Parts: sequence; structure tokens; C-alpha cells
Amino acid sequence: MSNLPPKWLVVVAVLFGTFTVILNNSMLNPTIPTFIELFQTDAVAVSWILTIFMVAMGMTMPLTGYLGNRFGKKRIYVIGISIFLVGSITGALSSTLPMIIISRAIQGVAGGLMMPIAMALIFNAFPRNERGLAVGIYGIAAMVAPAIGPTVGGIVVAFLPWQFLFLFNLPFAILGLFFSAKYLKPTEQDPGLRFDLVGFLLITTGVGSILYALGRGSTLELILSPFSIGLIVGGLILILIFVYYENKQDQPLLNLAIFKIPTYSVSIVVTATASIGLFSGIFLLPLLIQEVYGLSEVQTGLLFLPAALLTGVFMTVGGKILDIKGPKFVIPIGLVILGSFTLALGFNTLSTSFWTILVLNCIRSAGLGMCNMPATTAGMNAIPDPQVAQGSAMNNVIRQVFSSFGIVFFSIYYEVRRAQLVASNSDMQQATLQSLNEAFMIAGIFILCIVPLSFVLKGPQEEEKLERKHA
Repeated sequence: MSNLPPKWLVVVAVLFGTFTVILNNSMLNPTIPTFIELFQTDAVAVSWILTIFMVAMGMTMPLTGYLGNRFGKKRIYVIGISIFLVGSITGALSSTLPMIIISRAIQGVAGGLMMPIAMALIFNAFPRNERGLAVGIYGIAAMVAPAIGPTVGGIVVAFLPWQFLFLFNLPFAILGLFFSAKYLKPTEQDPGLRFDLVGFLLITTGVGSILYALGRGSTLELILSPFSIGLIVGGLILILIFVYYENKQDQPLLNLAIFKIPTYSVSIVVTATASIGLFSGIFLLPLLIQEVYGLSEVQTGLLFLPAALLTGVFMTVGGKILDIKGPKFVIPIGLVILGSFTLALGFNTLSTSFWTILVLNCIRSAGLGMCNMPATTAGMNAIPDPQVAQGSAMNNVIRQVFSSFGIVFFSIYYEVRRAQLVASNSDMQQATLQSLNEAFMIAGIFILCIVPLSFVLKGPQEEEKLERKHA
């Protein structure tokens, strides 16, 4: 390990922590029935295990820019992974559902501190022309973990006590803490930085309200209830007030001026779109495999494992191309592949083989790897280095909101459309297949619509050409 250059040790250090946070969250997705039975309660109460993590993380992320600049990025990251360890231990020791939910909130706060800071630490360690490959390797954790998490979680609850869902984190988190303490270099601190309390209250309440409404909106009735609509509208109003207020501050919590940089703004759109592509597959494919074709959870897991591997491989390939050629040579291609093969999944029939679906999913996952993290890197490269932590925080918050929206949209579309088809005398299996096919088509067309916009993205290569031209 010590033979690696110091900058690559930074990637190793933050990769462990990030992988642990994302894997733990996705591991819990298939375990809801286990907790319902264990605590003799309903799905609404148990769903808080997932919802509270998402809300706590989304509300913490806007703070990371300020905290990283005020106290140093290394310190905040180490504090974050330490908090995650605490949440994992208390989760494993919990004897009641409320204690598990509190532990998940602690883990969410930790994830909110760690995710944006991890990206900022990598950007501090690498020059602009090397960040694509570095972020691609780091991004393997962000892409692979949600793909394999449900399989790992299913195996854990099938063969081990449920406490191992939390204990499973400990070795990875301890390694991450050790590597972070040893290999991350302290960054500059600004003791004179003022904390924008009003801005903090506005953005965290606004984002938290929207994420909570989306987290509980698993059915059309819930998302259209006055309470959920009120939360979403109230959240949007608070975010608009936040934007107005921040633009008048000398030391804003989040410097919104970076949205005036076209490459950064478009990168946010691309990564939000790619997140919808990722999570639509994670939600829809298990339904296709199990509800339509009657295959097992193990076969569902096998569907995701090679796809996760290809995502990781093409994330590093895409990052390398980004460093050498620039974003226009990789991100539009990735979006076309992701969109086209998501669309292709909308043409399944009752006789489509498992292997056909596996191949289609593998190819679309390669496209995901080529567009997601390269777009993030291109956007972050476009903003001034002192604002990278803030830029990363905003990227993560928006991606979190759109991922949640994607899952809610596709779950409601699936349930409503299937019910319509059954009511019109369709066979249940055929109705399920058709509703899933339509959902894949919607996702694929949406992704392809973003392709022209991705050509706006520019890299250091274009900037250098412009400088030479004007010199």
C-alpha cells in the first residue's frame, strides 16, 4: 500500500468509506419484510428505516462546504466515518424499531458529511487533467455498491441474524477510518468563516421536506395526499427563498454563482438523469425477473453483478477518455448507450430469455459508467477549486432528490398502469410485463432527450485551446 503515490492513497482511503455507506443503505432495501415480521408492525413504520437515512443525509450535505472550509476537509471526513461507525454499532445493539430508526438517522448524517467531502479530497489531491481516472476509480464504490447491496442484504437476512446488516459495516468502516487518518493530508482551514444559520435552516428544511414526501410516496394516494403535496410545495418555496437570500449574502452557505457556469449546470442535469437511469433499473428489473418470469432473488442478484462490474470498468475507461480528450468524447456516447439499451428493455416479451435481459442490462450499465462520474468530474473541474466542496454538496443533494423522485415515479407508474391493464381484462402476468416495458421506454426516451445538452460540457482541453487562440 505504501508503494502507491500519495494521491492514489487518498482515493483508496475515501473509497472504503463511501463504499460502506452506500452498500449499507442498499443492503437494507430487500429486508423490509424481515423487519415487519420481527417487530410485528406495518410497512409504513418500517419504511422509516430507509426514509430517515435519505432525509438525514440530504439535510446534512449542504453543510459540508462550510464545515470543510472552516475546520478542514480531512477532519470532517474522519468525523463522518466515526459517526457512521457509531450508528452501525447502535443499530446492531438495537432491540426496538425506534432505536434502529435513530441509528439509521445517525448513519444518514455521517453519509451526508462523507459523500461531498470525499469528492473534494480527491480533487485537492489530483490536477485537473488526472481527475477523470481518479474519480472513475472512486466512483466504482458509488455505482457498484447499490447494484450488489440488495443481493448481499438478502443473503445476510437469509443465513444470519439481522444484526449482521449493521455489523457487516464495521470491518470496512474501520479500514476506511484507518486509511483516512493515515493517508489523508490536512487541508486549509478558515477560522474566520461565518456560519450562515438562516441559509442552513432554509435549505435543510426545504430539502428535508421534499425528500420526506418522496420517501413516503410509495403509492399514488400517498404522494397526492394533502400532507405530501404540502411538504413538496413548502419545500420548493423554502428553496426559492433560500436562493433569493443566498444571493444577497457576502458569505453564503452555498455559493449559487457556480450555477452560472454552463458546464457545471449541465453536469448536474446529466448526473441527475443518469441517477434516474440507475435507480429505475434497480427498482424495475427485480420486478421483471421475479413477478413476470418467476425467477428467484438469487437470479436477480446474478443479473446485477456483471452489470456492476461493467459499470466500474467503463467508469475508469470513461474517466481516462475524459482526461485525454474531454467530456464531449465520452459523456454523450455514454448517455446514448444508457438511453438506447434502457429503451431496448421496453421490448421484452413473455418468451424473452434471462440471458437477453442480462446482456441488455450489462450494456446499459457500461453506458452508465461512461456518463455519470465523467459528467460529475467535468462539472467540478469547471468551478474554482475553493468551491469544490460546495459544488460537490449541491451535486449530491440534487442527485439524491432526483434518485428519490425516479423511484417514486416508476413505482407509482407501475402500480397504477398495471391496475388499469388488469381492469381492462389483461392477464396479470401480461399486465405486469406491459407496465414495466412502458416504464423502461419512458426512462430510455428521457435519457436520450438529454444527449444534445451534454455537448455543452467543456473540459480543460477546450479551455487551453481557447487560451492559445486568444494569446
